[in-house]
Amino acid sequence: MRLLAPTLVLVALMATSCVSKRKYVSATDTVDRLRADSTAMAAEDHALRTQLYGLQDYAKLTADELEQRKSELSATQAELKTKAQRMDELDRRLNAQNEAMDRLRKKVSDALINFKAEDLSVTLKDGKVYVTLSEQLLFASGSAKVDPKGKEALSKLADVLRANSDISVMVEGHTDTIPIRTSNFKDNWDLSTARATSIVRMLTDTYTVPAQRVQASGRGEYMPIASNATTEGRAKNRRTEIILVPKLDELFEIVGSGPASTKPKTP
Repeated sequence: MRLLAPTLVLVALMATSCVSKRKYVSATDTVDRLRADSTAMAAEDHALRTQLYGLQDYAKLTADELEQRKSELSATQAELKTKAQRMDELDRRLNAQNEAMDRLRKKVSDALINFKAEDLSVTLKDGKVYVTLSEQLLFASGSAKVDPKGKEALSKLADVLRANSDISVMVEGHTDTIPIRTSNFKDNWDLSTARATSIVRMLTDTYTVPAQRVQASGRGEYMPIASNATTEGRAKNRRTEIILVPKLDELFEIVGSGPASTKPKTP
């Protein structure tokens, strides 16, 4: 029995030792697992925080971009509104000017009503009044001297021009393609220029239309309105066009002005 007692104690101690070791190993494993879990969770937490901060920065950046786009949109809308207002004003003034030019056309037509329709016409085209006078009304063939009947027509036209001081006057001479047969002029171009100049001098010198409002040009045979292959067509091409042009300064100012620009000065 004395020998058995120590053995039993040893067995008991060994048994207790085995149990404690298992518990220790188990506890150690648990600690290691918890430590690993903690490390993983810390890494995950860091990743989540980094993602959160990134999302916050992105949200802020997106908000800033949104504000910038809103600002740009507001500026664009303001510019479009300004342009629309300018276009409305331009349309209003164009309509008013076209109405004024149509009234001028009627005044010129009334002033020249006693002349034959085949000798002259008065039309409104592209915002300008065209007074077209035939060669037979103004000149003898191959001449740049205005006939008496032509002087009468120019006198009546000058009355209207003097009463409308804001109108500029362009006088254009035109011919057919038949070569000129006089030594007074080099060619048809020379003749058309001389005829236009003769009319300008009569309007300014004789009928006192201000010279700064009038200009002359010769177009020769290069702007026909009918075929030069027929007698009738050539007769239509031998003409003088007196073009009445409205003052366009205000319209140019509207077209040329911008939201941040000043209106250009008229030279």
